[in-house]
Amino acid sequence: MCAHKKSPIYEPLTENGAIALAKKLQLLPENSQLTCNEIGDGNLNLVFRVENPENGESIIIKQALPYAKVVGESWPLTLDRSRIETNALLKQAEFVPQYVPKVFYSDESLAITIMEDLSHLEIARAAFISGKDLPLLSQHVGEFLAKTLFYTSDYGMDQHYKKSLVQQFINPDLCKITEDLIFTDPFFNHETNDYEPELQDDVEQIWQDNELKLEVAKLKQIFLTKAEALLHGDLHTGSIFADEQETKIIDPEFAYFGPIGFDVGQVFANLLFNALSRETNKQQILFHHIETTWDVFVKEFSTAWENDGLEIYTNLDGYLDYVLEQIFEEAIGYAGCELIRRSIGLAHVADLDTIEPYEKKITTKQIVLKIGRELIVNRKTIKNTQQIRELFNQTALSVI
Repeated sequence: MCAHKKSPIYEPLTENGAIALAKKLQLLPENSQLTCNEIGDGNLNLVFRVENPENGESIIIKQALPYAKVVGESWPLTLDRSRIETNALLKQAEFVPQYVPKVFYSDESLAITIMEDLSHLEIARAAFISGKDLPLLSQHVGEFLAKTLFYTSDYGMDQHYKKSLVQQFINPDLCKITEDLIFTDPFFNHETNDYEPELQDDVEQIWQDNELKLEVAKLKQIFLTKAEALLHGDLHTGSIFADEQETKIIDPEFAYFGPIGFDVGQVFANLLFNALSRETNKQQILFHHIETTWDVFVKEFSTAWENDGLEIYTNLDGYLDYVLEQIFEEAIGYAGCELIRRSIGLAHVADLDTIEPYEKKITTKQIVLKIGRELIVNRKTIKNTQQIRELFNQTALSVI
């Protein structure tokens, strides 16, 4: 059971403060000589690993900062995202406890969540970049997506209760980041954009492409208005710990009620990033992961629909097919937006940025931008994951 305590004053933790908190809460033996390392998690938070060296027991203490680390104090953020992350982890654990870290404690006023240490696993993005295959990852992610999204939707959750949850997960600050960095800034000459000078012509083509921008506007409008299910909201391969047997999905601080296809599309895109970074003869496993993610999602979502559907129309022939078609179409479009924004927007991915030599990195990013556009504009005609692979191959050949 997760405890909630109040503290009168927020202040950022230090390594010594993290040790003191772990001892105070008796989460590790009180008399042990604990060690602590700040390990960091990217752009938004402080993350500490506190360990008892005598027996190897350890915990993770995560604290939200009142600003975005990637920019600084000029970009303030609400600390409420810590509450949202904790509650999202707890809600996800109701349906797929095997795929999320255990939460031991949270403190809303200090914006702290203490959870299971997953250091025995590796961040999936780093594992893929190093050439590992993570054979069960897509099976696990497909099940995670299907169950967390179905059982928090109007199809599988009491609709009155769901409306109360929508209110609890209103997340305007972090949704604003998504709205700006994924759907807006990359498609205009905005100061947050960040790309290599050699991509200037490609970027200006995007800025002048009204057909593309109209489709992005439609996808953004869906993201803004379609409170379909409780999303993870930032489900990329940097938010997944994994090894050959185990998968854990972390960091749902962007969680809110939005379109199911958004989470699915984020997964598709980030698997494509790694495929693009690999030699041709080593790309097969990534396409297998994309196809498996969707196949497992459809299987598990359909099973939940048939066994646990609460909406009266779930018994209607053709309704499930319609819902799955909508999810896939939107997922394809959102994958395209993610491809473009990670290439020329504020936040990049190591899969692309570590490609060598430099000329190959530029060519790869040009391919990414073209695939992104095609996915967005042609999402209604792409009906299966095999077509993603075909588009990938065609686009790569056209640029090379």
